[in-house]
Amino acid sequence: MENNESFKVKIYFVFFCICLGFSSVLLRVGYLQVVKKDELLAYGDKQFIRTTKVYPNRGKILDRNGNSLAINVNRYNIFGMPQEMDNRKSISKKVSKIIKEVKFKELYKSIKKRNKFTWIKRNIDLKKDQIEKLKKIDGVHVEPFVGRYYPNQKLAAQLLGFVDVDNSGISGVEKQFNKILIGKEKTISYVRDAKGRAIKFENLTQSREPKNIELSIDKDIQDIVETAIKAGYEKHKAKLTGAAVMNANTGEILAMANYPSFNPNKPSESKSKNWKLSYISDPFEPGSVIKPFTVISGLSNNLIEPNSQFYCENGKMKIGKYTIKESAGHKFKWLSVNRIISKSSNIGTSKIAFETGSKNLVNTFTNYGLGERTNIELPYESRGIFKHDEELKKIRLSNLSFGHGIAVSGLQVLNMYAPLANGGYKLRPTILKSTGETEKIPVISDTVRSQINSMLVEVVEEGTGDNAKIEGYTIAGKTGTAQKPNDKKGGYLKDEFISSFVGYPLEVKSPFIVYVYVDAPSEKGHYGSEVAAPIFKKIARAILVRNNEYHAIAKSGDNKKTEDSISLIASSVKRFKKNKIPNFVGLDRKSVLELGEELNIRIQLNGFGIVTSQRPKAFSKISKDKTVKLVLKKPSYD
Repeated sequence: MENNESFKVKIYFVFFCICLGFSSVLLRVGYLQVVKKDELLAYGDKQFIRTTKVYPNRGKILDRNGNSLAINVNRYNIFGMPQEMDNRKSISKKVSKIIKEVKFKELYKSIKKRNKFTWIKRNIDLKKDQIEKLKKIDGVHVEPFVGRYYPNQKLAAQLLGFVDVDNSGISGVEKQFNKILIGKEKTISYVRDAKGRAIKFENLTQSREPKNIELSIDKDIQDIVETAIKAGYEKHKAKLTGAAVMNANTGEILAMANYPSFNPNKPSESKSKNWKLSYISDPFEPGSVIKPFTVISGLSNNLIEPNSQFYCENGKMKIGKYTIKESAGHKFKWLSVNRIISKSSNIGTSKIAFETGSKNLVNTFTNYGLGERTNIELPYESRGIFKHDEELKKIRLSNLSFGHGIAVSGLQVLNMYAPLANGGYKLRPTILKSTGETEKIPVISDTVRSQINSMLVEVVEEGTGDNAKIEGYTIAGKTGTAQKPNDKKGGYLKDEFISSFVGYPLEVKSPFIVYVYVDAPSEKGHYGSEVAAPIFKKIARAILVRNNEYHAIAKSGDNKKTEDSISLIASSVKRFKKNKIPNFVGLDRKSVLELGEELNIRIQLNGFGIVTSQRPKAFSKISKDKTVKLVLKKPSYD
């Protein structure tokens, strides 16, 4: 029995040696694939192999309505095997004539004295005739692969991010969800056979299939935001502008952007600093948008009332060796809490903080998310700067009360205001389309929320936020203007500010919040009221139009100025009468098509936006062919 087992072992050993020797022979003649990433390996004196991993079927990125934001397209890599080239100078000229992006001198220099695999051009579009011509050139190889393409060019670029030459995400959503999007990898190897020719081998690994990502972003709202912040950037000659829109009930980010931006199809053509989504990664002093939370702290702890009066020192207040002043040289004497917010008094807010105490104030700020990441599903989110002790010095407490000496991201401010717009609940912001219930943490009572909303409405109706008014709507909001810190010398820069506005419409079916900031506006003002509030107005007004809520909740009244400024006069009255053409003016494309289908009327559309005119006119008799011609235009928000 033992002899039999020993015999089997010997047979297996001999068989193993034969296989090992056969594998060695196969390797020498170029028929066995050897995998080792991104390098050349020598076999014998002249044998080389190159192996790379590619990901040919990356998942798509879609907006909340299924529109494509990132897709896959056919692309090509071109490389050379100099050993196969008889006349390298001639070959360099041929390639440069076929592909304009390849320069003759640069190519010739790279392959002149090189005997190893050499990239000629990566991630490039090629036409069929170009491919055929390149294939006829000795030593030049064309390698097809599926590359990334962003069909909307710059739209949502910083949020989406982009991929590297190997189709792997390196920023934004592409980086955050790379493992989900990337899918199955393919290993491509090139081995030289005995005659020196490159032999290609492909192997698809058994990794998971790629998945599409459905974002919370609405492509149209994203376009509204980017158009508005670009206009603000150009008007005020700023260093940077940023804005975002959040669904106040779910925490879904409907749009988020900074300007300047870049084209993710050609990232190298833009400055790398423009690739960042500064809205979440670069904190700044928020200024007066923090003041409502100082008031919330006092109200929630029953230490003040909305009509509590504070003496505001006629514009100047000494705290030790420091002097607290009002902005723009204002001089206030006695102000109620309501008026302190609407007039944005630094001294009044400081006195509320003194009444509230540092422990209560710090607890309130912390409860609303200051100094914490929101944990949104994006890379490089900042937690901001919120350093505090159990007991703060009086000057520190004063500065904290009106948003100085701390730093926040734009997203943090947006999220802090969510409870004021959604019924009192703190949320976790998300960049993914919501599929179910959202976790909600109660942070404010209905009574205090109602009180603070009344104050924020007063800010817009009678105070510093009057440039954010939207005719027919009740808007709650707050301005902010903060001097920028001098990072080199300490203190603050004299002529650079962060101007901001945060706001939301009340009593709407789909509550949303908008926060806008402008970094270092240098022309046509620098206060949040004159710089950021008008940008907010453009964004919020456009969303209300788009959501078809523009007339559903507009205040009733016979104010002729309000009616004229809305300019969609007929959309708030009856839209159709029996056997008459409906009134389509003021409706968006979707509503038009639904109404036309319901009444069996043929619709001809011209343009995009909302209906501004129609033929036949509203309430005229329906013709036999039942055709209505409509002109749509983007509404003007100025």
